[in-house]
Amino acid sequence: MPAHPDPPAAPPSAADPLAVIRSRGYLRILLLAGLIGVPVSIAAYGFLALVDWLQAYLFTELPGVLGFASVPLWWPFPLLALAGLLVALSIQRLPGTSGHPPSEGFKAGGFPAPRELPGVVLAALATLALGAVLGPEAPLIALGGGLGALALLLIKKDSPPTAIAVIASAGSFAAVSTLLGSPLLGAFLLMEASGLAGAMLGVGLLPGLLAAGIGSLVFVGLDSWTGLGTFSLALPNLPAFSTPTLAMFLWALGLGAGCPLVAWGIRALARIVRPFVHAHRLLVTPVLGLLIAGLAVLFALVTGEDTTEVLFSGQSALPALISGGAAWPVGALLLLVLCKALAYGLSLSAFRGGPVFPAMFIGAALGVAASHLPGMALVPAVGVGIGAMCVSMLRLPLTSVLLATVLLSSDAIAVMPLVIVAVVVAHVVTGRLPEPPGRRVSGALPSISPATD
Repeated sequence: MPAHPDPPAAPPSAADPLAVIRSRGYLRILLLAGLIGVPVSIAAYGFLALVDWLQAYLFTELPGVLGFASVPLWWPFPLLALAGLLVALSIQRLPGTSGHPPSEGFKAGGFPAPRELPGVVLAALATLALGAVLGPEAPLIALGGGLGALALLLIKKDSPPTAIAVIASAGSFAAVSTLLGSPLLGAFLLMEASGLAGAMLGVGLLPGLLAAGIGSLVFVGLDSWTGLGTFSLALPNLPAFSTPTLAMFLWALGLGAGCPLVAWGIRALARIVRPFVHAHRLLVTPVLGLLIAGLAVLFALVTGEDTTEVLFSGQSALPALISGGAAWPVGALLLLVLCKALAYGLSLSAFRGGPVFPAMFIGAALGVAASHLPGMALVPAVGVGIGAMCVSMLRLPLTSVLLATVLLSSDAIAVMPLVIVAVVVAHVVTGRLPEPPGRRVSGALPSISPATD
């Protein structure tokens, strides 16, 4: 009788998460993550404080210093042109790419080498402080990851790449720990964007959560000590909302289907402009800054509102938009969406920053406009708009639901069903839309190893 063939060898079993957590090496990683979270979160707080001070000084105080009785309407033009020049010089002349191109979407994987950190900081400061329409979350993630990796390499030069990656991730968690209003929101953003999953999810996530928790404590302590603020996104004094209605669900479906079209147009504009930026960056980027300034001035001329409604990420302007925007004419709100979206697309094509806050602002503006529809209320309209617009731009459904609901505080539970409906519809519609025209350019931040510093 023929011999039975030997059974195939079993594949090596995956690492046991519980065994990893019990190991001494993992405990050392946790300790390092906690320790490194302190200086990284201090650096992140200082970066946000500097951006906030520069914005206020350059756009509010400097005109008076120069002898103007009030801020001239044309004031954004020289500042945005300077922003474009500084960002272009940083990308061309400093090591690395000054962060990944935001037109390629939100990226949480990889981190810059230490020698690339000055370029990341300079390009982000020029973008954020001088009025381009991008947010601070992507530069903070890159800065936190790079500083975390650098700190570990300074402690132990021959650290294995896996340990460097874990500590860099913890640094990113610490840097964005309170920016979105909650450490959990930052954790979900990084987790979903990086694709962490499986049995080892908790193993990789624990150091980041620890660093985020410590980062939150550091932010709160620095706020109490300096009085500068926590720089966390918050929407205070929202009207009470209790029960969704059938009409609200129908409007949620409509916003969920409409926001992907707005997001597609924004991405298409960025992708179309990007080849011109690559061909003539030093010339084209300042010109794009002038176009962004022109959109802000146009909005101010037509509506009588401030140019800062169009400029910047929208993080600080979001609470005032939601509390006061309901009194605006619908036409002014739609013009704000148009100008902000065009400025956002131009900023994505050439500047350096994150895509989250402008998407939230545009979604909130659409929600405020939608609150004028029959059967729709302000709070659910804003939640639905933020969720649908965020998932259309970021393609992160879980994070988009949390962003839209957690920020609505006491109204979150009542609003969540509407937000989920809108986010699911928007995510499906976004996936079925064709790729925007234009050349796609890879721009992920490279991971470093101990040999490259």
